Amino acid sequence: MPPRHAEDVSETGAEDFERLAPALWNPMGNAVAAAADIDLGDRVLDVYCGSGASTIPAAQFAGPDSVVDALDPSSSLLDLARAKAEAMNLTQIRFDTAELAGWTAETPYDVVLCCYGLPRFPDMAVATTELAGVLRPGGRIALSTWDTGAHSEFRQILQEACSAEVPAEGEALLERELANMEQLASTERLGEWLLAHGFSTAGVDSVPLEVPLDADSAWSLVNGSLFRHLLPQDPTATQRIRSGFLDRLGTSYVLDARSLVAVAETAE
Repeated sequence: MPPRHAEDVSETGAEDFERLAPALWNPMGNAVAAAADIDLGDRVLDVYCGSGASTIPAAQFAGPDSVVDALDPSSSLLDLARAKAEAMNLTQIRFDTAELAGWTAETPYDVVLCCYGLPRFPDMAVATTELAGVLRPGGRIALSTWDTGAHSEFRQILQEACSAEVPAEGEALLERELANMEQLASTERLGEWLLAHGFSTAGVDSVPLEVPLDADSAWSLVNGSLFRHLLPQDPTATQRIRSGFLDRLGTSYVLDARSLVAVAETAE
């Protein structure tokens, strides 16, 4: 179980990622898609779409005559999203195992979605400007990220359980994402960030969210998220970490998943 770069975390953790979908990813994906105010026929791009939490409602809002492009580097997560789309006959969704940097838009989009994806970019400033660049004049982005203090206690308990067994590369990748998250972690910071990187207006709301976790879902959150970076390659060491972590976490743990939802527009 080697540490992986953020873009690869969910490749082997798709099942773990999906276990949190009903309580976390789906409600926030619905919230982001609703905030985007998608019209019938809109062209939509969903970046880091995961298992389709925002893609599916976006396609429903945009209707059968729309185009919804959904990108994610994890083919496993896209398989889950594709199955959901097929079950709902949402044929307007085009899934692609791709990064934003390698994506060429046929024509500008009306709406871009990005749920918890912005901190995953190695260069968040460049990525934000690129997201603005694929929009038409007056187009809008709707995105979510973590608010100040979100999952900080959870992370601290996990880091205590890992102690000296954290691989150096994994810790560096985690710290990079956490630093990116910190740059955005308030309504003021996120709004100012968007205005400084290609958008002319920005509005941000804070969304309180608590997610009850049992032992299985708590460990799934580790395996299916950026926290996977903290796990060593040795399976025995990983199992030791799991046991210590769950002992520290206790039963009936409630995750603080407070989030931010932002909508920003490009200039006309």
